[in-house]
This record gives sequence, C-alpha cells and structure tokens, in this order.
Amino acid sequence: MGMTMTQKILASHAGLAEVKAGQLIMADLDLVLGNDITTPVAVNEFAKMKTTEVFDKKKIAIVPDHFAPNKDIKAAEQCKFIREFALDKKIENYFEVGEMGIEHALIPEKGLVVPGDVVIGADSHTCTYGALGAFSTGIGSTDMAAGMATGKAWFKVPEALRFELTGKPTKWVSGKDVILHIIGMIGVDGALYKSMEFTGEGLKNLSMDSRFTMANMAIEAGAKNGIFPVDEKTIEYVKEHSDREYKVFSADEDAVYEKVYEIDLGKVRPTVSFPHLPDNTRTIDEVGTVKVDQVVIGSCTNGRIEDIRVAAEILRGKKVAKGVRVLVFPGTQKIYLQAIEEGLVQDIVKAGAAFSTPTCGPCLGGHMGILAKGEKAVSTTNRNFVGRMGHVESEVYLASPAVAAASALTGYISNPENV
Repeated sequence: MGMTMTQKILASHAGLAEVKAGQLIMADLDLVLGNDITTPVAVNEFAKMKTTEVFDKKKIAIVPDHFAPNKDIKAAEQCKFIREFALDKKIENYFEVGEMGIEHALIPEKGLVVPGDVVIGADSHTCTYGALGAFSTGIGSTDMAAGMATGKAWFKVPEALRFELTGKPTKWVSGKDVILHIIGMIGVDGALYKSMEFTGEGLKNLSMDSRFTMANMAIEAGAKNGIFPVDEKTIEYVKEHSDREYKVFSADEDAVYEKVYEIDLGKVRPTVSFPHLPDNTRTIDEVGTVKVDQVVIGSCTNGRIEDIRVAAEILRGKKVAKGVRVLVFPGTQKIYLQAIEEGLVQDIVKAGAAFSTPTCGPCLGGHMGILAKGEKAVSTTNRNFVGRMGHVESEVYLASPAVAAASALTGYISNPENV
C-alpha cells in the first residue's frame, strides 16, 4: 500500500521505510518555531529539562509578532524574557522589531523551510509551510520546549484527504476564496487530524502566495497539515529565498485517501465567511447588505506582496468610505519595502487607509485594531470566532484582499467586480 506525500516525509524523518495512518512515530525536526505568546511558556518548561543547551542554534526560530511592537508592559516583559533566552542560547534566528515580520510570512522569506522538511511551531498556523512541500504543524508550548531540547517530536501519522484542483480562477478569486470555499464545503472539523493534500492541473494557476494562504488555513478545517506538491513555482521560490538542500517527496499512485474532492477553480466565486465560524461561508452573490466599520488587510494569511498589490489596485485613485477604518499590515519588512518601491503604499494611504508595521495584533484582538461592541469588520485574517478581534458582541467577516478592499470603498461587504 502506497504512502501520501505527508506520510513519506514523516517516514523519512523517523528513519522508517514506511508508515501507516494512525501509527505513532518519533521524527527528527528541521525547525522549531515560537512567538512572543507561546515561547515564554516553552522557555519555562525548557528550564525544567536536564539539558541547558538547545539541540541546534540554527534550527530554532523565535519571532515576537503577536503583541509586538509591545502593546503594554506585560507584552514588553514577555518579549524581554524571550529575547534574553535567545541571546543566552545563541539562537541565530531571532527576529524582532525592525527586522521581524509576521512569523509565517517571515520564515519562508528567510529560507528557513524548504521542501521535505518537518517543522513544528507553537502557533496553530505553522501549517503554512506545507505550501513549500514540507510537513509543518502547530504544537503546544511544552512540545516546543521538548523540540528545542531534543530536536525530535512525537506524531501520529495522519490520514489524508485529497483535493483535486482543476481550471483557472477568475480575475478577483485567489487562494483565500478557494480555501474558504473548501472549509465551507467540508466544515471546521471536516479534516480533523488529517492531512489536506492539494493536487491537480489547476495548481499551475495558483501563485505561491495563494498556496501559502491555503496551507495556512488548513487548520481552520481541523487539519493536522496542508501540503502542496513541489513544482516549478515551488523550486523557483526556494531558489530565490534559500541556499539549503531540499528533498522532493511525491505521493505514490496507490496512496490511500479517506476521500477525494474535485474542485473547478473557475467556478469558485469570491467567498465570505460570516460570524462566528470559518465554515459559515457565502459567495459574494449571497452576502446581501452588510455594513462594516473596519477593514483589515494583512496577517499571516494575507499579508504578502500579492495581497498588497490587489488592495492597491482596487483602492488606487479612489477614497475609502467615510466612517470606515482601513488598516493594512504587510507580512514582513521586505514586503513593506517592496510595497513602497512599487508605489503601493502611496496608493493605499492616499485612499484614506493606514499602512502599518508588520504585526499579528488585530487578528487576535491584541492591539492596533480592536473592535468595539456592535462593530463589524471585514478581515483577511483566518478566524472569526466570538470576540476574536475585540468585543464579544463584535462581528468578523473573513474575506480575500480583493473583497476587503472593495468593501473599504463602499462601506458594505462588496463584490470587487463592481467597484
């Protein structure tokens, strides 16, 4: 019986010829990741272990990005705590204000993940790196501590779902619409502890930025990981960002999938996720009239250069609707600079939006964009749970950068085809 792409990567890192779904294995790690919320707990657990040194100073990355730039004294103390740990342990990949980014945009950009890697991160959206043909998944802070100490982690080998993609998306449809469409179709537990494996000739019509978005939100369907095969676009991205050696794994022809879904990308419409779960989706044609108070474009889901370009294209030469707050957060400093060089920042600011430093702040209701009671936001982030971005009686509508930018102009959730 053949193995899926994920199973092959896990088998390789466990030193096994093959693995099967449900099997417990211990695998070697290529990267252990943490942020300013999860790392302090991991550091405390690390201190309880028998070792005083991390397993590899090059294979740990710490990125304070959730409450950074520091929003208050507590956040400042957390960042100081992990900064001192990183300095003491001589961790090479510590990135803070001025060189930081939103972790899941920054790590691929820095070339710290390549095809065939096994990555764990104390953040649920660590599954982002599946876009590069790596196995990456979120874990808890205790597992992060163990990973830092040993360079290994326990896994239960996941079963798999295959998503066969065909066709080409229309003008304003991106990976965000595709993954919201899929989550709406299978539900927030439709891939529970399974691998979401994306295949098909339609992949050639999805950019790397769209793939990062789709892999990022695999967790919103309950998945252990999301993963894409390595093709020419992947290799081009990796060669541009990393000088590490990589290994390409491909699923066997007789690999077993619990279910196969066929999706024609040409039929996917701009999609919006209504409160208070990501699977509460409607196409833009079914939205109706929803007035918004705030628009957020950014996050680890949609803060990449392609997302900023789309927003700028829609906002260029126009004005944000009166009474709507529009906040744009690039994923990294490099993306920020590129947006300036391409004139995108000017387009966005002239339209009446705020363009700010990379941060996760608004996505988790941390800072820089908190919602008040009764307010509604269209956001390119990944979660719309009760109170996710502020008051428990606020509402978050998840959408693509195109829908978000169009909504900024009208003050209502709007079809980018009509603005």
